[in-house]
Amino acid sequence: MSDIEQADRPDRFSAVHRLVGGVRVVTVQGEIDHDVKQLLSAALLSGCGAEPPSRIVVDLGGVTFMDSSGINVFVATHQAVTSNTGWLRIAAAQTPVLHVLRLVGIDTFITCHPTLEQAVAP
Repeated sequence: MSDIEQADRPDRFSAVHRLVGGVRVVTVQGEIDHDVKQLLSAALLSGCGAEPPSRIVVDLGGVTFMDSSGINVFVATHQAVTSNTGWLRIAAAQTPVLHVLRLVGIDTFITCHPTLEQAVAP
């Protein structure tokens, strides 16, 4: 398990990743914006050697705000994992965050699930 927090404002962003049945689950808390995009990207893809993980679920239940920086990270992560026949799924996004995801069409190529359990299921 690994924790990543924004050093100057740890109450604003954190991400913890763990493996659940061979799926990397990244639980994110706080706000996703330009200031934390590198941290989010690292939480999704780092520590996996040369290859990104093949299956990733991002639990956004604790995310209160997300701008286009988060969208860009999700698109880049999706491209990285699908190039290796993997997938990226989003779980438990709160209504405002889900609205942003749907508004820009992320949900047309990254599956958004209402719960973490549904997202992790095969």
